[in-house]
Amino acid sequence: MTDTTSGTDEGQVSTSRRIAAIVEPAIEWLIRLCGFSAIFFVFGIFFFVFSSGADFIMNRLDVVEFMTSPEWYPTSVSNKRYGTLALVAGTLSVTTLAMMIAVPFGLGTAVFISEFCDGPFKEALKIIVEFLAAIPSVVWGFIGLAIMNPVIIDVFNAPIGLNVLNGGVILGLMSVPIIVSIGEDALKAVPDTYREASLALGATKWQTVYKVLFPAARSGLLAAVLLGVGRAIGETIAVLMATGHAVQIPNSPLDSVRTLTATIAAELGETAQGGDHYQALFAIGVLLFIFTFAVNLTADLLVRGIKNK
Repeated sequence: MTDTTSGTDEGQVSTSRRIAAIVEPAIEWLIRLCGFSAIFFVFGIFFFVFSSGADFIMNRLDVVEFMTSPEWYPTSVSNKRYGTLALVAGTLSVTTLAMMIAVPFGLGTAVFISEFCDGPFKEALKIIVEFLAAIPSVVWGFIGLAIMNPVIIDVFNAPIGLNVLNGGVILGLMSVPIIVSIGEDALKAVPDTYREASLALGATKWQTVYKVLFPAARSGLLAAVLLGVGRAIGETIAVLMATGHAVQIPNSPLDSVRTLTATIAAELGETAQGGDHYQALFAIGVLLFIFTFAVNLTADLLVRGIKNK
């Protein structure tokens, strides 16, 4: 009787091993495929964007004019101009102002949630921040159009409230949640022994934060900030509704501007497919792709450099 049971157990173990020998490699290859799929999708998107404007980019686009001219008149009958300098300036001005708002608020909120807040209030605050991230872009655009616009006109006596300031505030609020989320994770990843050692040496809570936690979590905090920058550069509908959509290089935060993304969103549906204007918008898409790639590459290099130190 004992021998029969033993033989049955050995048979089950052998069957389990055979199944594992088949299933585990399949799971490993599935995981590898998922990893490679991200690379494939990125190159696929770039290939689609570039190929859609390749004829114009390679044969008729004046790269110097495209990068240095502030004149964007793709529908002119006699003199079409495809300069993106004003669009780039508008994008950078709105993004810079947004980061001036989002970075201190985002990192401050991350520190408060991670180090100074606990219990039900902490969970409630995290839910509120996540809810802030769930608000659709078009709703933020409505806020800029219906609320921020008259406020800016009344407070600053501006001729119009749809400008760099409006777009920067809206984009800043939109970027805060991602900075808070990643920044809090970076601070939580710092071992508790760092906090305990600092407090044991007589440091205050705030001294522990900026002398111990910030240096220890700087790679994660830097990644949070740069991802916020990427979020701001890639936003479309909110800035289309909040910035005034004027092609000009801004001289002050009260000037209306147009961004690269807003230009694509506003004009792509009105162009003839395959025409120069249509392909020029895809050239702007390639430029945006290069910008976001540069931001992410910079973030990766900086994080790697900090980790090596």
